Amino acid sequence: MIENKKILAIIPARSGSKGLLNKNIINLNNKPLIYWPIQAAKKSKYVDNAILSTDSKKIQKIGLKIGIDSPFIRPKKISRDKTPSFDVIKHAIDFFSKKNIFFEYIVLLEPTSPLTTYKDLDLAIKKLHHNRAKADSIVSVSENINHHPIFNVIIKKSGLINKYEKKPLKRRQDLNKIYFFDGSLYISKLNAYIKKKTFYHSKTLAFIVPKWKSFEIDDQVDLICVNAIMKNLKNIEKLK
Repeated sequence: MIENKKILAIIPARSGSKGLLNKNIINLNNKPLIYWPIQAAKKSKYVDNAILSTDSKKIQKIGLKIGIDSPFIRPKKISRDKTPSFDVIKHAIDFFSKKNIFFEYIVLLEPTSPLTTYKDLDLAIKKLHHNRAKADSIVSVSENINHHPIFNVIIKKSGLINKYEKKPLKRRQDLNKIYFFDGSLYISKLNAYIKKKTFYHSKTLAFIVPKWKSFEIDDQVDLICVNAIMKNLKNIEKLK
């Protein structure tokens, strides 16, 4: 809770991932992948309720063992590859509403972004709440350092390349900074989210995370990279 505003964190973890088998419970630094967002939510000083939303009894059992509430099994019809996050969040909100439990803020933490900590979460919650007069949501972004559009090319049928943007090349240090949505965390005023059905809109704040925190685990290479980062966190944090 922040200034009497209740906060719900939802960790979605469906079964049936394609890129990595059983991705949401795959081992990362000796813990199942869902362990990391669960710990971030549990340690947050502002999150009032944190739940695991899953369609799998196996994942639910692991989550309960870790220590998070998992009060329902999510219906299969909203647990498919292309199910929008809105459907998952709305399902959880409706569950609590029927019990006359209401929240002012909603947090979404994806297991595929396991480097998000409770410190990140609390800083983002504070930033949104302190800017609530002008903003309705906050999402994480990371600087696009290595893949700035000015350096992109297209490949013609001949196999030769063309610049994607018809602008003169500049030194990297002279370019305007641009950012990408990295998926580490999403937070919104609940009413605004229900109305807009998205975290992304004209009243969305940016929560900037460093390059090393922006990794999302979608395949085996990502898993190897994040494992290496976790094993070297102390050294990485010294580089700040």
